[in-house]
Amino acid sequence: MKLVKFGGSSCASAEQFKKVREIVFSDPARRYVVVSAPGKRFPKDEKVTDLLYLLYEDLREGRGMERQLSKIERRYREIIDGLSLSLSLEEDFREIRERLLAGESCAYAASRGEYLNAKLMAEYLGFPFLDAGELIAFRPDGECDFRETERRVGERLRDMEKAVIPGFYGLDPEGRTVTFSRGGSDVTGSLIAAGLHADLYENWTDVSGFLVADPRIVRKPEVIDYITYRELRELSYMGASVLHEDAIFPVRKEGIPIQIKNTNRPGDHGTMIVANTLKKPRFIITGIAGKKNFCSINIEKAMMNSEIGFIRKVLSVIEENGISVEHTPSGIDTMTLFIHQEELISNEQKVLQGIQRAVNPDLIELEADLALIAVVGRGMKSARGVAGRVMSALAHDYINIKMIDQGSSEYNIIIGVRNEDFEAAIRAIYNMFVLSAS
Repeated sequence: MKLVKFGGSSCASAEQFKKVREIVFSDPARRYVVVSAPGKRFPKDEKVTDLLYLLYEDLREGRGMERQLSKIERRYREIIDGLSLSLSLEEDFREIRERLLAGESCAYAASRGEYLNAKLMAEYLGFPFLDAGELIAFRPDGECDFRETERRVGERLRDMEKAVIPGFYGLDPEGRTVTFSRGGSDVTGSLIAAGLHADLYENWTDVSGFLVADPRIVRKPEVIDYITYRELRELSYMGASVLHEDAIFPVRKEGIPIQIKNTNRPGDHGTMIVANTLKKPRFIITGIAGKKNFCSINIEKAMMNSEIGFIRKVLSVIEENGISVEHTPSGIDTMTLFIHQEELISNEQKVLQGIQRAVNPDLIELEADLALIAVVGRGMKSARGVAGRVMSALAHDYINIKMIDQGSSEYNIIIGVRNEDFEAAIRAIYNMFVLSAS
């Protein structure tokens, strides 16, 4: 049995709905469907969820909701007319108006895109509609209650052979709507797949799988055929965004593979995300991803390595200021902290003063406008000289390396470069490990 989730681009129009129907009915194992709100139909189009956020903002600022609500109603009417459905959403829109005027939350407003789209999809497929509020449980602190959600899914869907469920939201114990962060329908799909103990979680989108590198940086990058949860976690954390990073955990616990598929090219294999595999990757590296706008704090002190508690004292100062640290490469007499630049700027002098008082260093240096790049791959563990080849590729393109750090797992190498060298560095690494091996 498969849980299938269709993203916003897959549900953006009547034409896309027809593709979804063909995909679902082509495999009887596809019995449970999770949908996002309608996404963009063309590059300058507006996503329904964005319109709902604008609607709530207009209402809060006293501008009323009718301008945005009429746009949203038109989007759904076009889908209904395009599919010749007899379903009417008038009563649903009346309820949305009333509840928002009565003070409903922004989360409630944002969730209605998925809610309405799931009702349309259920009608079109002839499947029962099941509100996500009956399944997805949030705790009072706004965090998802995975255990309670799994229990509800197993209990509620036990006697339902088929269902269409909206993604993105659930309810807390007080019955208030709570949403995941953007892209959270992926998490809904993962939670329901785990609760159903599904054989496979298919995530349908507008790309034919996970790409080795960002296509905005590398021209026509290769598709990754198989990737482990661990590799995906590393790449997602560093900015790769085909799948919401929190969608990994529920299915990983159950050992359920995720397959990324293209709604517009259903015959493509896509990317299979698995716990582990004996399948050898096509290339030594699996993927490259990164982020800009970091800064570094370089701390120097003679005999630092022999001073007990030195690192703890420095990190305590960072923690006291509510700052997270990305990487902490160190030497005998040096320690460097890589931090999101915007996090440090507001407390810059307080942090520097705190470090000075805590460990009395010989020197503290700051450097801004840095980028971090992760080179990830299970194939790196059995390959010799990967770090050397990375440095060679960057040196060949005259890119200065500010930091290089390889984890003990040998699954990833983190490189620090200047912001201005970010794109060129990714292309240089891609050319070294993928283009030259193709």
